[in-house]
Amino acid sequence: MKTIVIYKSKYGSTKSYAEWIAQELSCEAVDASKIKATDLCKYDTIIYGGGLYAEVIAGVSLITKNMDKLTDKKIIVYTTGITPIDCREYYDKLVVEKNFKNGIFPNVKIFNYPGKMVVSELSLVHRTAIKTLKKIMSDKKDPTEMEKLLINLCDLDGDFSDRTLIKELVEYAKK
Repeated sequence: MKTIVIYKSKYGSTKSYAEWIAQELSCEAVDASKIKATDLCKYDTIIYGGGLYAEVIAGVSLITKNMDKLTDKKIIVYTTGITPIDCREYYDKLVVEKNFKNGIFPNVKIFNYPGKMVVSELSLVHRTAIKTLKKIMSDKKDPTEMEKLLINLCDLDGDFSDRTLIKELVEYAKK
């Protein structure tokens, strides 16, 4: 079985997970900018990783726009972000709705991992977006539990990546 790990990483945690997964599966990890949709056809298992930005998986259109060519492949998508894993059920619904407009295909499985948000490394656009989000949520008269969570997430600073979390994905890929 031929497997590839493809990733789009802005701040490094998605790339770290890609490299860890590729090591465990003895396959190649490739930056999404270096692969074309036509290259995907030669693999049996395609693992795609992208960071989450406002529930959008960075670069996942490489997969979603080519699903008609990939129906006979095992597709695994993983995301990295700062939303805590114990809050993911609510958030995942939004992620699926925004990224898989026609729903999840039967051959696609999604995994989610904590990433990093090191404020000093963020682009001006991302720092501004976080400050704006925090202000909007903080100004709400009666914020929901998810809005309160978002306010707290805006203050995170650190790398929360964890290699031990890839075990389930690796086992699934090997099946």
